[in-house]
Amino acid sequence: MLALAERQVTTLNGVPLAEIQAQEDGLRMLQDGDQFAPEAPSTVSDTGIEPQILSDLLLKLAYTAATFTTEWAANNLCLPLPIIQDLVELLRRDRLIEVLGDAGRLGYRMAITDRGRDRAAQLFEVCGYVGPAPVSLEEYSASLEWQLNHLPEVTAQEIASAISNLVLSDTAVEIAGLAGSSGRSLFLYGPPGNGKTTLAHLLHTVLKGSLWVPHCIGVGSDIIVVFDPETHRRAESELPRELSGQVDQRWVRARRPFVIAAGELTLDALELSYSPGRYYDAPMHMKANGGTFVIDDLGRQRIAPQDLLNRWLFPLENRADYLTLQNGRKLRVPFRQLLVFSTNLDPNAALDGSFLRRMGYRLRVGNPDAAAYAEIFGRYAADCAASVPPGLVEGVLERYRLEHRPMRSCEPRDLIERARDICAYRGIPLQLTHEVMEFAWTGYFGERAELEAEGAAA
Repeated sequence: MLALAERQVTTLNGVPLAEIQAQEDGLRMLQDGDQFAPEAPSTVSDTGIEPQILSDLLLKLAYTAATFTTEWAANNLCLPLPIIQDLVELLRRDRLIEVLGDAGRLGYRMAITDRGRDRAAQLFEVCGYVGPAPVSLEEYSASLEWQLNHLPEVTAQEIASAISNLVLSDTAVEIAGLAGSSGRSLFLYGPPGNGKTTLAHLLHTVLKGSLWVPHCIGVGSDIIVVFDPETHRRAESELPRELSGQVDQRWVRARRPFVIAAGELTLDALELSYSPGRYYDAPMHMKANGGTFVIDDLGRQRIAPQDLLNRWLFPLENRADYLTLQNGRKLRVPFRQLLVFSTNLDPNAALDGSFLRRMGYRLRVGNPDAAAYAEIFGRYAADCAASVPPGLVEGVLERYRLEHRPMRSCEPRDLIERARDICAYRGIPLQLTHEVMEFAWTGYFGERAELEAEGAAA
């Protein structure tokens, strides 16, 4: 882990700004109170990326336009204007672009030359990426670690409040809270329909603060795209106006990500994806860094659970993962998210002990008893502004007993929603009468008792 040192550099409205300097890789973060942001580079060397890589990226960008300006290039590459001007000078000196004239007080209007087009065509054969300039893998790793160490901590009260809608035992609430506050992995198991996935999502809602996520990472001439609009929802800017002008635009401020993978998950989805454009897309667990990654319905994937779980042994142990480029080079990347597994399998019978030993916490989310079922039913009915007649819940519970049917935590909600459908169909307000609930039961569960009786008679 990189050592970080702080030094005061300036003041903002009388409040000191701290520039956080990573001693090994030049990471710099601007901070004002509890707000922080990556500081914009002042020179090409400050970017952490080789000048040749940046000038090649600018040349490919120039290839896409008949003419362009330094300001346009700065906006597209998310680099400060002085750096673009230095890169322009490199390309102009090699006769890859030509200056056509002034564009504003500090900019130029330019065009790519024939020599530049030939060079750009060669570059596109190696990597087709054109867009915001990358940050280095080292800077990404150090920045993520620094941010996680400076984000607000989660309290037991906040977690208990967030999951209070679920009817759980005190022990279950505390185990879930320990996983959410520590950031360790959580293994949820038990029969379906009892709120495992809901619990994982509610734990994520407790995570506070936002993250700075890079558009992409550069490893030599290879580009790995990290920012994904489907995963990373942009956060509203909370930065002081004076500070926002100093932010490195290669990073995007985003809400802490929530990524869920279910039966469609394959081992390939956990590796770098090489696109037809000859650049890489980060795997989903890398995009989930700083947030929550849920593997739902473990055991329903097209691969054996043991094969999938073996993939996580090293990351769980080391909080890092290794990804492989097309040329065989291995990259060590951070593995820093709340990892939640959810399954209906019996972990002791179906899963490997070496994997379970590496899990942070294990929690069984079982079927509710009669008292818990009645509480869930009453809560959901109250949310629907529906009164529960005396004896109604007792009648529902008796139906479970007669049919030898196990109770699930989701079923009070599902039955009340069927009752809502019935009442809406009949053109009346929601009424949880015995007759409506009887019909809701039949529509939801089917006529199991009658079918069993017919089968016995046959």
